Amino acid sequence: MWDDRFEQILRPFLPFLPPQEELTPESDLKDLGLDSLGTVQLLGTLEEDYQVRFRDSALTMDTFRTAGVLWDTLRGMLQSTAS
Repeated sequence: MWDDRFEQILRPFLPFLPPQEELTPESDLKDLGLDSLGTVQLLGTLEEDYQVRFRDSALTMDTFRTAGVLWDTLRGMLQSTAS
């Protein structure tokens, strides 16, 4: 799935996700409270923490639709910077 750091970064941006509830790849981030300001802040936090830059093509609402899509996008960037 994803590393612990990803979930630790993501959870504070999801005010409607109870602490005891599992975050799954299918979790809809908007339904869990991620708004447009939170999306921008989350983007900056992920870029800083993982030392990556989201490509313009990845800066869409689809990228931030579910936890799984966001992780897959981030993982792809991490793999491309490692090569």
